[in-house]
Amino acid sequence: MAGIGLETRIADEGVYRRTVQRFRDRGIVLPRFSELADPSRIPAAVRSSLGSVAPDAVDPRNLFRVHWHNAADRRSLVEVPEHLVLAPTLTGVEARIVVALGDRFPMIAAHKVLAAFGCLAPRVVTGQFDPTAHRAIWPSTGNYCRGGVAISRLMDCHGVAVLPEGMSRERFEWLERWVMGPSDIIRTPGVESNVKEIYDECHRLAEDPANVIFNQFSEFGNHLVHYLCTGTALERMMRAMWEREPDLRPAAFVSATGSAGTIGAGDYLKERFGSLVVAVEALECPTMLTNGFGEHNIQGIGDKHVPLIHNVMNTDVVVGVSDRATDGLGVLFGTDMGRRYLAERRRVPASVLQGLDGLGLSSIANVLGAIKVAKFYRMGPGDVILTVATDGASMYGTERAKVIARDHGGHFDQLAAAETFGAHVLGVTTDHVRELTTAERERIFNLGYFTWVEQQGVSLEDFVARRDQAYWRGLRELLPAWDELIGEFNARTGAPHPAEAR
Repeated sequence: MAGIGLETRIADEGVYRRTVQRFRDRGIVLPRFSELADPSRIPAAVRSSLGSVAPDAVDPRNLFRVHWHNAADRRSLVEVPEHLVLAPTLTGVEARIVVALGDRFPMIAAHKVLAAFGCLAPRVVTGQFDPTAHRAIWPSTGNYCRGGVAISRLMDCHGVAVLPEGMSRERFEWLERWVMGPSDIIRTPGVESNVKEIYDECHRLAEDPANVIFNQFSEFGNHLVHYLCTGTALERMMRAMWEREPDLRPAAFVSATGSAGTIGAGDYLKERFGSLVVAVEALECPTMLTNGFGEHNIQGIGDKHVPLIHNVMNTDVVVGVSDRATDGLGVLFGTDMGRRYLAERRRVPASVLQGLDGLGLSSIANVLGAIKVAKFYRMGPGDVILTVATDGASMYGTERAKVIARDHGGHFDQLAAAETFGAHVLGVTTDHVRELTTAERERIFNLGYFTWVEQQGVSLEDFVARRDQAYWRGLRELLPAWDELIGEFNARTGAPHPAEAR
């Protein structure tokens, strides 16, 4: 745990010098973590130069767009991160469900590009990753490996995606455009539920010392970048709401655990506002709920194990959401017929309907988890439930077609829309919601032993240390240390220090 990925000193001077030279030759400047949390701190010259850069261009300046403050055009900056406040006519509850929109991020239109930067940048500036010799291996079920490939390209590193062969076609089409060659897309058996098969492939790849595995489930940079950047973004959204309605209460933060990076923002909000931290998982694979297992199609979240970077002992509630619901609502929200029904029959405001493009399958799972929490705690109009949309609907066109063929005989009409809304929104109940006592937290925490100690080789001492909240507070000291290293690295490559460029 004190080794690779958590270093704050130069691990290999030779690698460091070669990396500095590589970045100097390519004109690559790295943003600090504090700048991604607050883009107003990005040097004015850099912000100005971004005007000529397309958000999906393979241009290292797009590293300075890896934050929550991009406007809908993904070019301009907004002071308050763009978000969707869901109307009660859509959710069926009075509590405000507020969704930060991850499709504003560059390159992949998903927030996983932030996690990838949080994992690779510290390795680069500490001489642990050599872009002249190493390959960055990005194992995931879709968005994280896309983010890893994108960040690798921007840093002129060789990135390789590892993901299940059954993921949405749109993910593979994107990867085919971005990787250096076909062999840089490694398909493992199965679908969303087959995380173990991804681990097995990474064990094989790790036998080659040229391969560096960036396992999002155990990379604490993933947790830390979301704690700081996503936590700060959500706080700004909340404070903007307070300017209009000062009596609102930030009652909960809801996040599907996936790799457990995003849920790190819950720690940030809980410290400042006392918000509940709510973890969502697929009901078809109820690992945290009942030590269960299974398969599901909520693409974007992991299962059958508890990530090493999940601060389980600080999590308050676990909610199970069915993939039948996310599949069904993906069609309802993503088709003309579905939106017509919501507009005409449910009176959902046009501004909300337009925002539904920002909700992919795991994003819908977060919304459903928020609805369950609102009902369970009988929350009212003064309560705010914050959550995130990891990616948008554009990644799931082929999945919608599959669901329409499977569940609706190939034709989704107004009756099907009404049945879908009734079953999966109005029909949301408070079952599969579990408040976590200390004993429940211990049970979930202990599940991680079998993955991380027995299978992945984490020492028992390091595994157990994560029970203590002091451990997680100590991790945060890495962020300013990494910022200092990034400033020094940029200075060595010839880039101006941010303070000098303003």
